[in-house]
Amino acid sequence: MPSGGSSALRRITVRAAAAAMAGGVALAVVTGLAAAPTVHAAPSSAGTLRWMPCVDPERGDPEKVDPEKPGAECATLPVPVDWAHPNGPKLDLAVARRKATAPDAVVGSMVFGPGGPGDSGVQMVVGNISRFSPEVRRRFDIVSFDPRGVGASNPVTCSPALLAERPSPVLRSQEDFDATLAYNKRLRADCRARTGPVFDHLDTAQTVRDLDALRTALGERKLTFHGSSYGTLLGAQYAETYPRRVRAMVLESVIDHSVPTTRDFLHAEAATAEDSFQEFVKWCERATDCALHGRDVRTVWRGLLAWAERGELEDPTKPGSSLSSSDLVNKIAFRKFYQADYRGLATAITGMEASRPLPASPTSTAPLPAAAPVFCSDWHLPVRDYRDYAAVVTMMNRAAPDLPHLLPLHMTAACLGAPTANPQHRLHVHGAPPILVSNALHDPATGYPWAVSVARQLGRSGALLTYEGHGHGSVTSGPCMEHAVNSYLTDLAVPPPGARCPAEPL
Repeated sequence: MPSGGSSALRRITVRAAAAAMAGGVALAVVTGLAAAPTVHAAPSSAGTLRWMPCVDPERGDPEKVDPEKPGAECATLPVPVDWAHPNGPKLDLAVARRKATAPDAVVGSMVFGPGGPGDSGVQMVVGNISRFSPEVRRRFDIVSFDPRGVGASNPVTCSPALLAERPSPVLRSQEDFDATLAYNKRLRADCRARTGPVFDHLDTAQTVRDLDALRTALGERKLTFHGSSYGTLLGAQYAETYPRRVRAMVLESVIDHSVPTTRDFLHAEAATAEDSFQEFVKWCERATDCALHGRDVRTVWRGLLAWAERGELEDPTKPGSSLSSSDLVNKIAFRKFYQADYRGLATAITGMEASRPLPASPTSTAPLPAAAPVFCSDWHLPVRDYRDYAAVVTMMNRAAPDLPHLLPLHMTAACLGAPTANPQHRLHVHGAPPILVSNALHDPATGYPWAVSVARQLGRSGALLTYEGHGHGSVTSGPCMEHAVNSYLTDLAVPPPGARCPAEPL
């Protein structure tokens, strides 16, 4: 899922993005996500990459980094807007890298596939290189990019005024359902007009071709890849499309793109979210340093939800403003679940509980998820009418009674009426080397059953590594996980069948 960067990184911009941003606002910025820390980068020529230091235009100096690490370098790579017409219009992909810290021991380039959808791979390389283990940073040039439609890679651009008119994603009648369909149609037309032709070519199947062009431009005969969260869909479909061009591939926190129906997808998402809430409750029952220890956690939480539904819950980040129940679930609880920060969540809950209720008022509607344009291109999740929608909501509330208004339901509403270029299907991978599939048992967004399913779909190529802990992302969760992943990436040592690593303390 998308994640923001530091305020400093949010200010980093690229010349290439400026023209695309004119006349509108990039969707990621409107919804509060950082645009890519895009850069003053040299354009590529004939599929090559001309690297220059990434520059923050506010300082005018090459990006300052830890002197023990190499600085980030940036470039752009031209690719076709539509790979079905390779000689047609082009877009420039923003690319960044950090060179290996041990040049004498370098294996090659490792490309990171960012999550979200909507996350910036450039931002990851420029500002969050510690996300990768020291051994991976030592042995690989770490490279990533802003996927098409994201950050500085021809970002999706829409009218701020029209985005502000978005109806509530909480639909309560057929009239609400019809209004959402009509609004989605208007918004798509506006975003398409402002973004340009790439708007109709944002799906992961197109990005697979971009990834292979990047592999070629890096001079790598075979691809070493680490995909996280939504980036696992890119990796899996690359292995399906170009199985013999894979050297090594880590799929971390795994998306299962074979889930066939709307109900199957939303039930899986609700169940894995509720599992994290239940794990939080159990932790508080046994952890004496939990701020809610000895209390009925569910009763306290439901009290906050009730305040939020009435517009009475104060936003801890904006004193005097109310926090919607959707934001309480998706921005407060889920961010802590992602980090497996149960201690921090308990503290946040007690802080909100101690605040005085605000005067009841309507809460603001949730902004359009920045992930929507790409997500809608990859997922066919039809909902026929309000009756069908209401049945799905009832099902989700049964599967996740503590977490109403989950983001996947908002995504489904945002995609009503949208065409799907790359719908769900089972993987068919033949001839790929072993692919490492890594997942936590208690991941709030990509449930462990999805990792099991993807590993099975990969057949002989699937090697499942289970982290017995919590959180979204697992490859650096303790020495056991780091050693297994590092050995695989550097030496192609595949963990034995059934490999598991113990949970790290919460």
